[in-house]
Amino acid sequence: MTTVIPFFTHFIKPIGDYAVPSQFALMQGDEKPHPLCVLAAEELQDYLQNQNEWQHNFGLVAEKGRVIGKMFGVLVVQNNENEIGYLAAFSGKLAGSNNHTKFVPPVFDLLTENSFLNKGMEELTVMNQEIKKLKDLDLVVNKELINQLKTKRKQYSIALQNEIFNHYHFLNEAGEEKSLIDIFEIAGYKNPPAGAGECAGPKLLQYAFQHQLKPLALTEFWWGLSPKSTTWKHKQFYPCCKEKCEPILAHVLNRIDFKYE
Repeated sequence: MTTVIPFFTHFIKPIGDYAVPSQFALMQGDEKPHPLCVLAAEELQDYLQNQNEWQHNFGLVAEKGRVIGKMFGVLVVQNNENEIGYLAAFSGKLAGSNNHTKFVPPVFDLLTENSFLNKGMEELTVMNQEIKKLKDLDLVVNKELINQLKTKRKQYSIALQNEIFNHYHFLNEAGEEKSLIDIFEIAGYKNPPAGAGECAGPKLLQYAFQHQLKPLALTEFWWGLSPKSTTWKHKQFYPCCKEKCEPILAHVLNRIDFKYE
């Protein structure tokens, strides 16, 4: 009996003429993505262009509001029945949510109701309001108190960020698990950068290892208008980012016949 794995997507187009990679293929530098990744990306792009399940302003049509282009990823995988398919993911949030039917879930969902993050942000808001009130009074006696509150806010913010990082744990093929704090400490970072663990590539590999799917090939592409830096172009393929992803990939891929450089 075939085990149904959510988010595992069969290719629409027959893939009999496509070569399955003998070892894990991860796009790097100016390399081209594996042809199966290109096919998976084309199918996902067709979905993005025609879906009506959610609305997100990619800037591709005239819409009101802030334009937010998005990096998407596809991971070609093999299941226990030796079927070849793919998983899809997006970086950060999409349409204000972490969860959509076509995409693997986040490693840790920060948007859950009554989460420690929501409560922490509420506490920071209160601190900001207190500081503003004291500044508006503009009394000399308040300056020392303002500085004390700013120090308290900074310490609280750092503690909250570390708590976020400690909720992100990544598996590798051997089932070994490490937190973001540990992963980036091994890589020589003082702290993980903000947003680490939210990129598409790490999400995809985490889901694959959690569900005993064999990763075959991975790439990411940009969808939407480019940001001010114009680094990313609509529909163009890109390797996983170095700053946020490289240390994570070094951990999750260390049991695959591949070395991330």
